[in-house]
Amino acid sequence: MKEIKYLSNTENDLEIAALLLKNGEIVGIPTETVYGLGADATNADAVRKIFEVKGRPSDNPMIVHICDMDMLREYADDIPTVVYRLAEKFWPGPLTMVLSKRSNIPDVVSAGLDTIGLRMPDNEATLKIIKNLGRPVAAPSANKSGYPSPTTAQHVYDDMNGKIAAVVDAGPCTVGVESTVISFEGYDSVRILRPGYITPEQLRTVVDDVVVDNSITSDEPVNVQEVRSPGMKYKHYSPKARVILVREGLEMFKKYVSQQSDENAYSLIFDYDVPDFPYKYMTYGSTPEEQAQQIFAKLREADKMGIETLYVRAPRKEGVGLAVYNRLIRAAGYEVVES
Repeated sequence: MKEIKYLSNTENDLEIAALLLKNGEIVGIPTETVYGLGADATNADAVRKIFEVKGRPSDNPMIVHICDMDMLREYADDIPTVVYRLAEKFWPGPLTMVLSKRSNIPDVVSAGLDTIGLRMPDNEATLKIIKNLGRPVAAPSANKSGYPSPTTAQHVYDDMNGKIAAVVDAGPCTVGVESTVISFEGYDSVRILRPGYITPEQLRTVVDDVVVDNSITSDEPVNVQEVRSPGMKYKHYSPKARVILVREGLEMFKKYVSQQSDENAYSLIFDYDVPDFPYKYMTYGSTPEEQAQQIFAKLREADKMGIETLYVRAPRKEGVGLAVYNRLIRAAGYEVVES
């Protein structure tokens, strides 16, 4: 395939992107979370191309992106009433809801499951592409499978040049980690399958009972029998560098780093750690929101710098920090250090 074509978020270029999708091509699309590899979700052959170019396991379902509530009703079945309350509060936005799918969504999209994750992204460019296409867009993250997700069009180019038709460049993603994924377990009960920018506390303002899946909070791998959501795999979001997640305060973190012998190692620390940190470092923000926005870009930067080992200061497992921790523990393959 030819070199990837850069498209802007102008009306003309967004029409070109939609036309490429109509013709069965794969297009990198921007969202507020990460860039996605978009295909017409009703075109099974196009969706299979995504699995091929990503090297994605066939048992890993894709999220389907829609542009309005009519599209939700057209492609989902048996929609609980609470879905409409959640959509009113959080859509467009980084929330994916796992629902029964209609037959107009091919099984390849859902990895053979009878459910599908649906969301309405908070990105005007992609909403216009979907509207121009007139059909939903299946879009996992636009990276090589298992590698850190892309948060800029350049990241998509680095991973997908020569493999897909185009990428729509709408600037850096504002959220930086993938959407929160929830399933429904009763009249007013949801289970978080993957943490994201929408926190359990926010969901509880709408739903009485919010359960966080034990695969999210565990510091050890949990055997997931059925992958109902992307991001539930054991190792994911991982750079070439060896990532070691260190759950310590700053003083203990410094002590741990001082005892390591790897010369080609860096630490990934919080911005406010810098004045008291004497070793080679990168930073990834001060707040959980900043850490979410920066984490994937920093993991990719570590590889560009040729770093072999990256010691990472672990965020707290609360609020948006839970999503950051979830990505990091998988990037580290559950290699965690604490006293």
